[in-house]
Amino acid sequence: QVQLVESGGGLVQPGGSLRLSCAASGFTLDSYTMGWFRQAPGKEREGVSCIRSSGGTNYADSVKGRFTISRDNAKNMVYLQMTNLKPEDTAIYYCAVCMIVATLRPWDDYWGQGTQVTVSS
Repeated sequence: QVQLVESGGGLVQPGGSLRLSCAASGFTLDSYTMGWFRQAPGKEREGVSCIRSSGGTNYADSVKGRFTISRDNAKNMVYLQMTNLKPEDTAIYYCAVCMIVATLRPWDDYWGQGTQVTVSS
């Protein structure tokens, strides 16, 4: 049974940092490109970043230079280090398999419950 469990969200002031974690189970992570996606209130879900099994990455323009995606295949974990957070980063963050890295398109079959990130003073 495929499971994705996100954690690490919270309330942070503008300019602050958070590190999100995604624990994957039920499949071998190193065979898949993984990604982080987010959905803000009233908006559609959007791609944030994807990372290939080889380590190659892509980022949404809005987070380039501020967010860093990484993975630990041995632990079946994916991470998102977020720095210089802005109020517009407020959203529920999800990890999922990334189907198309260039467009940050997810594979919609499996989603975790997400983790809430709120950036506010």
